[in-house]
Amino acid sequence: MPFLIIILAIVLVIAFMSIKIVKQSEVYIIERLGKFSKVADAGLTIILPFFDRVRSVVSLKQQTMDVPPQGVITKDNVTITIDTVVFYQITDPAKAVYEIQNLKKGIEYLAITTIRDIIGKMNLDETFSSRDGINNQLRIVLDEATDRWGCKIDRVEIKDINPPADIRDAMEKEMNAERNKRALILESEAQRQSAVTIAQGKKEAAILEAEADKEARIRRADGEAQAIKAVAEAKAKEVQMVYDAMKKADPTDKLVQLKSLEALEEVAKGDANKVFIPFEATSALSSLGAIKEVLKDDKKKSDK
Repeated sequence: MPFLIIILAIVLVIAFMSIKIVKQSEVYIIERLGKFSKVADAGLTIILPFFDRVRSVVSLKQQTMDVPPQGVITKDNVTITIDTVVFYQITDPAKAVYEIQNLKKGIEYLAITTIRDIIGKMNLDETFSSRDGINNQLRIVLDEATDRWGCKIDRVEIKDINPPADIRDAMEKEMNAERNKRALILESEAQRQSAVTIAQGKKEAAILEAEADKEARIRRADGEAQAIKAVAEAKAKEVQMVYDAMKKADPTDKLVQLKSLEALEEVAKGDANKVFIPFEATSALSSLGAIKEVLKDDKKKSDK
């Protein structure tokens, strides 16, 4: 009985050593007698006890690695500190285990040397304005270098760039001066625009006023012309009526001349009226005066 228990315990130990359950997004690197045998994917895996062993458990997830802040010197001899993070993923687990002693250390050292090489070719101002370019160059260089390690670099991001304190103070003063300059420029531009707008408004107002005055004068002149025309038409109608009445009455020349003389007398009664009679009309007037005297004599005789 004890012997059976021992046999059962040995079988259980061997079964435990033979059966391996690999988790999702992980693989096992299996060696047989010290030599690479296979890559065990997620699920149930059977190995030979005492012959096979799990060399390494490799994660296939995307992983992140913080590169320690590094002091680098720019092209214009300014020492800055750069903090970087690398996103990578293992694509060939066997290479990641057998091609390099420590994958993370290899990526870290490679990132540090690459950063120093790239930043050393740039001025300080370029490092702040070219982050995307630096990130892209780092990713390309690291991806090419780590390909033989069975690793793919997905992204490289510069988290922070810290210049020395004195440089930072100088940059802040420069930024403040630039802000003040832009503020003054904007203020002067606003004042100029305001002056232009006011002048434009005054110009348009003057034009509108002149056009309104012109329109008023035209309308006033048109009204006066219409009034004169109406008066002239009324006078013409009156003359026509008088002419028609005289034509119907069939007056003699003497009567017409007499009536004309009476009308002339009425016109001359005004204080401001001055009547100029042509010399040729004096004979007619003298004859009219004689006729008038004769008519007066006839009237006197008839009264007696």
